[in-house]
Amino acid sequence: MLSEVKTQPRSLQEYKGLMSNGLFNEINTLGAGLKGLNVYMVNATPAGGGVAEMLISLIPLLQSVGINGKWFTIPPRADFFEVTKGIHNSLQSKPWDFPFAAREIYLAHTKETAALMRDMKPDVWIIHDPQPAGVVLYLDLSPAALRIHIDLTAPNPAVWKFISGFGAGYEKIIVSSPAFVRPEISSKAVIFTPAIDVFSAKNRPVDLAEAKKIVKKVGIDPNRPLMAQVSRFDPWKDPFGVISAYKIAKKKIPSLQLVIAGFMEAQDDPEGAVIYETVRKAAVKEKDVFLLSDPSVLGGMKISVFTNAIQAAADVVVQNSTKEGFGLVVTEAMWKGKPVVGGLAEGLKTQIEDGENGFLVATPEAMANRICQLAENKALQERMGKKARKTVQDQFLMPRLVRDYMRLFNSLLGADKRQPVAIGQQQKVQEVPAAI
Repeated sequence: MLSEVKTQPRSLQEYKGLMSNGLFNEINTLGAGLKGLNVYMVNATPAGGGVAEMLISLIPLLQSVGINGKWFTIPPRADFFEVTKGIHNSLQSKPWDFPFAAREIYLAHTKETAALMRDMKPDVWIIHDPQPAGVVLYLDLSPAALRIHIDLTAPNPAVWKFISGFGAGYEKIIVSSPAFVRPEISSKAVIFTPAIDVFSAKNRPVDLAEAKKIVKKVGIDPNRPLMAQVSRFDPWKDPFGVISAYKIAKKKIPSLQLVIAGFMEAQDDPEGAVIYETVRKAAVKEKDVFLLSDPSVLGGMKISVFTNAIQAAADVVVQNSTKEGFGLVVTEAMWKGKPVVGGLAEGLKTQIEDGENGFLVATPEAMANRICQLAENKALQERMGKKARKTVQDQFLMPRLVRDYMRLFNSLLGADKRQPVAIGQQQKVQEVPAAI
């Protein structure tokens, strides 16, 4: 049996004042028909990435509406995670020849994982991302859905052929944007976005004065302007472009500081330390740049608490992603009333409406211009920040994600031949052929 991740009890009632009556009633109606359903979700690691952050809230919220949701992780293995990081990067367009030895490592570990799942018999399986996706080669999981959180706009053809080949073992394949629906999965595609838990430690309201006290502990001057990017040290987050934008903006705002916070928690991210060291060398002469990767600098403070403080204390939040399935940290900052300056990654376009609740930019120069515009115009910050928070409340909170999964469960069980499909940024329902 796989390792189970235990979660703390939650209640969807916590969200009653933050969701529409229509959504609340639909969840209750769906829950009546799904009461007692056994749903097992499987991902790579119990902490350190966006999937784990969502499951720690999603699972107990599903339980609170009568669904017996459980969360399991696959066995950790260093060489396997090296391969799956290569798969992740190549699915987001990085060139890679995907050697036979890498395939052997992936398949061998996947076969071992499948053996641990053989005696697990839920009503529905949800498998998250490529790491465990291949278990369908060795097990019949039906009914099951594969949830791919990755930006699939331009995947490496060889790697995509390998991963998409698993699709035959799944009834549905969930992605976050219409742009990620490749032809090979179009007949099974379901589209809905991730969501955040506003009652988690990372998103609870924090007083600005308290937030400033917290950031001061790592050397940041709370009385000077601060721009922040909260993300892994990952080439797709383009930290080098962030530093370039900072240097340009600092010419106009000499007191500007920059923090890039990417604490290394995830077991399946072996390249993080390498990227961090490269970024550190690029910023070594910048005394007002703070690169945070080692949790020990927090002196025992939880990373989630510090992240909350950074996002709250920052004058400008950026997310310079070139590839992104969906930016949870963008949504978190938007919930805190921060208009985010983001890169042109497809996933960010589902969150940021350029010029309305944030900005989308293509170059360091454009990012620097928007940083200065926001840092010097508090009225603009406030106006766009209110729209950003409203966007999150309407579209990206946990109850909507609970509802979408409940619709999916019905579809997998054959009780409801409908699936949620995103048109622009709105969740709608589209009929699909009964044969799917």
